[in-house]
Amino acid sequence: MVIGPEPSKDDGQESFADAAPSRTIGPGKAIEGRSLGRIAWTRLKRDKVAMTGGFVIVLLVLVAIFAPMLTSLIGDGPNTFHQDQIDGLTLAPRGFFGGMSSEHLLGIEPQNGRDILSRVVIGAQISLLIAFCSTILSVTIGSVLGIVAGFFGGWVDAVISRMMDAFLAFPLLVFAIALVGVVPEHAFGLGGLALRKLMLIFIIGFFSWPYIGRIVRGQTLSLREREFVDAARSMGARSPYIIFKEMLPNLVAPILIYATLLIPTNILFEAALSYLGVGVPPPTASWGGMLSDASVYYTQPHFMLWPGLAIFVTVMAFNLFGDGLRDALDPKAR
Repeated sequence: MVIGPEPSKDDGQESFADAAPSRTIGPGKAIEGRSLGRIAWTRLKRDKVAMTGGFVIVLLVLVAIFAPMLTSLIGDGPNTFHQDQIDGLTLAPRGFFGGMSSEHLLGIEPQNGRDILSRVVIGAQISLLIAFCSTILSVTIGSVLGIVAGFFGGWVDAVISRMMDAFLAFPLLVFAIALVGVVPEHAFGLGGLALRKLMLIFIIGFFSWPYIGRIVRGQTLSLREREFVDAARSMGARSPYIIFKEMLPNLVAPILIYATLLIPTNILFEAALSYLGVGVPPPTASWGGMLSDASVYYTQPHFMLWPGLAIFVTVMAFNLFGDGLRDALDPKAR
C-alpha cells in the first residue's frame, strides 16, 4: 500500500496534507470519502425488513397515483353495481367467498354488488393523499414552532409550550364530528368531496403538530448548547444563519424519522373518522368507510377482510420503514 509520494530529503517541508489527496490503496485505487447520507443509505440497505417496508410503500404510492387507470384495467369502476350477482333473498353475493371470480378478484359487496378490488384501490388514493398532506402540514408547523421555541427560549418558549399543551388536551375527535355539522356544502370555492378532503387534512394536520413540535424543541435545546453553535456566535453569525445553516441540517434526521412514523397514525385517524361517518362522504370509497359498511354485514367476512388488511399492511410498512430509517440515521439510538 502506497500513501502519497514519499518526501525527498531536499524537500523536507512537504506536509501530510499535501500528500493526502494522492493517497492510493493498491494499484491506482484512490480512497473515496463517503457522505453521511451515503453511509445512512448503506446501513438502510442492510436492513432487509426496512427495505421490504419501503418496497411496499413505493408500491402503495404507485397504486394510489395510477388508481383511476388500474380501476379501468380491472374493468369495473368503484361505484358500478352488479345486482345480477346478488342473491335476492339473502342479499349476499353468489359464488365462492363473497363472489370471488376472474372478473372480481376480491369479490363484491353484499346488497349492491360493487367490486371490492376497485374500491380498495381508490381507497388507497384517498387515504394516502389525506395522510401525506396532513403529515406535511403538521411537520411544517411543528418543526417551525419547535425550532423557534427551543432556540430563543424565555417567554417565546413558554408561550409555544403552553400552546402545545392546549392542542394536546383538545378533544380532536369531538371537534371533527362537530365541524362536519357546521361546515356548509360549499365553502372556499370548493364543495363536496374536495371540501371534505381539505377539512380532513386541516383537522388531522393542524391539531397533530404538537407531537413533532415537542421532539424538535427538545432536539433544538440540545443543539443550542453545542460547540459549533457557540463557534458560529463567536464569529458574529446572526440567529437566522445559525438556525438554517447550523441547526436545521442536524434536525433533518429526527424530523424525517418522525414524519415516516406519523403517516400511519394519520392513516388510522382518517380511517376512524370515515368509520364514524365524518370522513370521506359516500359513495366515494375509503378504507374506513368500507369497514363502516362492513360492520352491518358481519356474516360476510370478506367484506371486512380486504379494507382491514389494506390498512394493516400500509401501517405496518410505514412503521417498519420508519424504524429502519431511525436506525440508519441514528445508529447510537439502537
